[in-house]
Amino acid sequence: MSSQPFDYTVADFNYIEHTDGPQRLRLFMPLGTGPFPVVVDLHGGAWCNQDLKDCEPRDLVLVRAGFAVAAVNFRHAGAGYPSSLVDINYAIRWVKAHAGKLGLRADAIGLSGQSSGGHLAMLAAMRPADPRYTAVASPDGAAVDASVKAVVMQWPVINPLSRYRNAVGLRDAGNPPAWVGDIPGRHDLYWKTEAAMEEGNPMLILERGEPAALPPALWIQGRPDPVHDYRDPRGSFDGNEPERFAENYRRAGGSLELLYIDNASRGGAASSDPTASFFRRHLV
Repeated sequence: MSSQPFDYTVADFNYIEHTDGPQRLRLFMPLGTGPFPVVVDLHGGAWCNQDLKDCEPRDLVLVRAGFAVAAVNFRHAGAGYPSSLVDINYAIRWVKAHAGKLGLRADAIGLSGQSSGGHLAMLAAMRPADPRYTAVASPDGAAVDASVKAVVMQWPVINPLSRYRNAVGLRDAGNPPAWVGDIPGRHDLYWKTEAAMEEGNPMLILERGEPAALPPALWIQGRPDPVHDYRDPRGSFDGNEPERFAENYRRAGGSLELLYIDNASRGGAASSDPTASFFRRHLV
């Protein structure tokens, strides 16, 4: 039997207010009684572009698989690091605080993100109690935290510093490949300094041996993809960044699956179906 034209509902919320206006959360809900496990989904755009609408193809797969999905906007671009993490941390707590009245499971929340959104998803998951990220109190004083049960990253910029140096090196060498584009400028706008790229860096958090939450994780990586699948130009690891992060995550005690797919098909079922399958195993 084919699905109905509308087999889910959608509602928008202004989940957090700042002096420059609110940030919006779009909640996709399956039809049924619930309560439903929830995926908080983060858009990409090199920390400077795009918004929650860019998550929709993935979100529709997830909601039709039985998950509620909270696609969120957050401060980015010139607002700089760590503003995005403040908003994302709060969004997770907002979902938990409102779970009862919205028909959600506060005990079954995952994070998903694509490209820079994948970086933000993993960083938020690793540091749910960082005092910088929890700077805004929970709504109505709710006793909730920002911990999550699972993370799916789709071709994340897991190491902002190495990606920056990779792009700058190719640019400065002359005749750079087209993918370099304005990536160095986007890094500069959001991160401001290489020191910030080093600090807010899931790869280097692990290599520095910092305490971190390590929920089960899936990294989906298209190949070939020189934007996200490259070797650190200054690193000593004998492999590309996905393998390096997977080794670090596992060594620290976490579980991480690394799935390679054809990069030409990464925007469709090749990435969205494994995402839904992974969350089904860890949230349902």
